[in-house]
Amino acid sequence: MKVLGVDIGGSALKGAPVETTTGRLLAERLRIATPEPLSPVQMGRALAEMVAHFKWRGPIGVGFPGVIYGTRILTSANLHPRFIGCDGGRLFSKATGCPVTLVNDAAAAAEAEMRFGAGRGFMGKALLLTLGTGVGSALAYHGTVVPMELGHLPWKGKSIEKHVAASVREEDELSWEEWGERLREYVAILEQSMWPELIIVGGGVSAKHRKFFKFIKPRAKLVPAKFLNQAGIVGAALAAAGGK
Repeated sequence: MKVLGVDIGGSALKGAPVETTTGRLLAERLRIATPEPLSPVQMGRALAEMVAHFKWRGPIGVGFPGVIYGTRILTSANLHPRFIGCDGGRLFSKATGCPVTLVNDAAAAAEAEMRFGAGRGFMGKALLLTLGTGVGSALAYHGTVVPMELGHLPWKGKSIEKHVAASVREEDELSWEEWGERLREYVAILEQSMWPELIIVGGGVSAKHRKFFKFIKPRAKLVPAKFLNQAGIVGAALAAAGGK
């Protein structure tokens, strides 16, 4: 089945048609930068621009960085606050003229990694973290993915993602070691409560995992995501295909 997968992030939306039986991208990924937070209506227009680019007329899967209940968006920590309470599925379907399935972005990335990527065939407890503008998270057990919001654990009066996200490393000009030490502390907290056997780290920065993995030192096996920052695209497409 062919589905257009779209991953909405804090700085861009990225998408490509996906063959959902293999996880393969069928065209070069399109990235539309969003240097300023887009309102829901503006995001709908950007999504329509992507649909026009690919001349798409089929199902669309959209990964969104927030809590998703059905088609409704309940949180929007790193995007426009007007998304909170918005019926994102209806908004994006109307903007594109195509059927849209809405899913949490980290859960989408986890689905892609567990089905085709670094977690393929693993039936234990796996924790997936995506490091970008914020921190996305999901837990998988026996192959079933559950969305989590572990980037919003309270830490010194703020969400912990304000301390450990990849964007924070760049903004605060942290060395890889300094950032790695922050991640080490964060992962230790997660391991104490979650006890994962496998930790998969995704997001664009995972391509540079050799620069910071050595500072984390987790109990669980630590691996980079196979799909890097394309996992959200593939996973969103899988959600729209019903996992098929």
